[in-house]
Amino acid sequence: MNNPVASILLDDGRTITVELYPEIAPNTVNNFIQLANSGRYDGLTIHRIVKEFVLQGGSFTGDCCQENDEFSIRGEFSENGFENPLKHETGVISMARGNHFDSAATQWFIMHRPAERLDGKYAAFGKVTGGQEIVEELGYRPTDETPGKNNPPLTPIITEKIRVNLHDWNYTEPERIIPGVPLHS
Repeated sequence: MNNPVASILLDDGRTITVELYPEIAPNTVNNFIQLANSGRYDGLTIHRIVKEFVLQGGSFTGDCCQENDEFSIRGEFSENGFENPLKHETGVISMARGNHFDSAATQWFIMHRPAERLDGKYAAFGKVTGGQEIVEELGYRPTDETPGKNNPPLTPIITEKIRVNLHDWNYTEPERIIPGVPLHS
């Protein structure tokens, strides 16, 4: 099977390509596909960069800790009773969430460096296959490191658009929890 492939086009014309793994996290992949291909990620920012850790995007408000009452999805990771063997190594994409295991909705992050402490606790669902040098460069962009600001880049990084080529994946609408589970419950 040819897995779905996401193209993250940045406003500077560069593209990060991510192979998605529906055999590992099928609903997470379907959720990401639906958001990307419906245009909901267009024009959003990579709103958080933690050097030697992650680049985070997908926030509709540009805030790392936004509340989402529209929907959330079940966390597809081991501590939530779902077997997901994908490790959080450099280049892996995963879903951000709040304290509640089922609070992930729209925000994703790409690993700048490995973080074993996330394994089994977050729904990893793909890996960068092109543009890792872009991830490297972005991972060292200057950020506002004021406590409570969540490390936004000093110069905005815009995801002009994200689209997913389905290839052989038999996409279905994602299963969502409506209203969404609060991030801090």
